[in-house]
Amino acid sequence: MLLTTSMGYVLSRPNYKLNGLLTWIVFIPMIFNGGLVSSYYINSSLLGLKNTIWALILPLAVSSFNVIICRTFFKSTIPDGLIESAEIDGAGQFRIYFTIVLPISLPVLATIGLFLCFSYWNDWFQSLLYIDDQNLYSLQALLNSLMSNVDALARNASTMGVSYAQLVATMPKESARMAVAIIIVLPVALAYPFFQKYFISGLTVGAVKG
Repeated sequence: MLLTTSMGYVLSRPNYKLNGLLTWIVFIPMIFNGGLVSSYYINSSLLGLKNTIWALILPLAVSSFNVIICRTFFKSTIPDGLIESAEIDGAGQFRIYFTIVLPISLPVLATIGLFLCFSYWNDWFQSLLYIDDQNLYSLQALLNSLMSNVDALARNASTMGVSYAQLVATMPKESARMAVAIIIVLPVALAYPFFQKYFISGLTVGAVKG
């Protein structure tokens, strides 16, 4: 999240020389991407992430969409006068970012944090794509595998023995689906109230005084 907000802050500064070029570099992958084959080759062969926990973390760590959100927030919310005042007082760029920009950017930090929580909690595709060891599967991947197995047994019940078919017929398919739905939704529903109080605007109103 820190990398995403840092990129968004850099792109929001009007005096940054490479602002336009880097904005297009970040924006174009939102419309066109290299596809599944190229991303799999880079993450598996070049970066060596296959069958590691990093394969579940790094591919989702930075999103062009989140960077654009941060850029828009910093550009429309952080007054240029506030940054210029800090520079006149002798503050460097790192000090400005960590002591001034981040403390008044809680709304966008909460928004990006909530998006990342949704992405990581609901993700099962990365495990299916990069992980062969089931001990490293994410919870959603295990639940998806569980439901796939239950559905497969239900579909093929007629080809099995009578006793086994009767066992399959009594399996709690719908109950399992409801339990999976609760497991998926409940943590997000519990986490949302902690982020909601930061979804406010106007934190910098009055920050610059004449």
